[in-house]
Amino acid sequence: MEVKVKELVLEVTKNINPEKLNLDKYEDFLDELCGHREFQKEAIRTAVRFLLSGEYKNTEDLAKENFDKNPALKEYYDSFDKLKKKLEFPDKLACTIDLATATGKSWVMYGVAQILLCEGAVDQVLILCPSLTVKTELIKKFENFVVDKNLRATLQDPAIKYKVNPSIKQASRTIKKGDICIDNVHKTYSHVTSSIEDSLLGKGERTLVLNDESHHIMNPEAESSTTDRRAMKEWKKFLADQRYKFKYIVGFSGTPYMGNEYARDVIYRYSIMQAMEGDLAGNWVIKKVDYLKESNAKTWTQKLEEIYANHQRNKKVWNKAKKHITIFVTQTISKAEKLTNELKNFLIDKEKISVDEAEDKVLIVTSKHSQNREILKNVDKANNKVEWIVSVQCLQKVGM
Repeated sequence: MEVKVKELVLEVTKNINPEKLNLDKYEDFLDELCGHREFQKEAIRTAVRFLLSGEYKNTEDLAKENFDKNPALKEYYDSFDKLKKKLEFPDKLACTIDLATATGKSWVMYGVAQILLCEGAVDQVLILCPSLTVKTELIKKFENFVVDKNLRATLQDPAIKYKVNPSIKQASRTIKKGDICIDNVHKTYSHVTSSIEDSLLGKGERTLVLNDESHHIMNPEAESSTTDRRAMKEWKKFLADQRYKFKYIVGFSGTPYMGNEYARDVIYRYSIMQAMEGDLAGNWVIKKVDYLKESNAKTWTQKLEEIYANHQRNKKVWNKAKKHITIFVTQTISKAEKLTNELKNFLIDKEKISVDEAEDKVLIVTSKHSQNREILKNVDKANNKVEWIVSVQCLQKVGM
């Protein structure tokens, strides 16, 4: 029996007691927040049901329920003890949401945070990011959410007991009741000037922790520098720290893998193939992607030749009004830098262009090259010369 990734997703029951949790009163809010993106609404509902329905004491409960009824999990893990040992936080209400890159994780994060605050389940929300760039983009989006009058109007239903309009802040300021604090994971270090320890020590059970790009926690050794590897290890230690006693933890990632193994606590998955197929109305959620499906190459040079030929072929096939871009994804920043240089040299030889022209055509986008994200924002425009993008793990769509 071959197990597919989608068969490893843990199903959260929809059969819940409406007296404990009734999400109907948030439907107007979800419609206003997510629009036609039904997958975002379902991701939010699924996360909230898991966290607040009272059907599960912790992730172990959910995993055991699924293991008992899902043949694929039994095939993959052989025994429940093997599955349990691989859970990141079996004793907490911890889970992962798998949303393909560029499908709007920020919207789902805000939806989950707002509902838990309005339900009175938590007093504050802490959102941790792996880099300054991710943090900056999240803050911009959340600040727009909280001032949106239409969104706020949907939360005035009399059935909503706590009408919380959160304040968005960083860890340099004291985190108070009703706040959503967004900051870099480095601020969890005990020696870093931050309000996190003073604000949240002993208050973990009344705090929702959301981890953006949570695959970094799963794969600390994949980071390019010693500092980054340490930061990712500290991130997980912080979440498990008994001084805080965090209860609610939700990770978000477009690539939730530990090495080559799919994350064990995923409760909702919206894959890149689903995103490319679009919604029921025929709307693309993300831009169409044409993969290089087959390769006969025996060397890396031959592989580059195939990729280049595929790139040129797609430029001819696609409508001239649309721009074609080829994207390379690597595991680490150092590999991305090496590939970028190889690709530029290849184009210089292949197209007989100058070094400056190659520089214009190839864009590297990583946390180390954050200045290039400004170029990335306009990469779809016809006057933008970028045709090749090299990134790490998953390429974020800036400004979505």
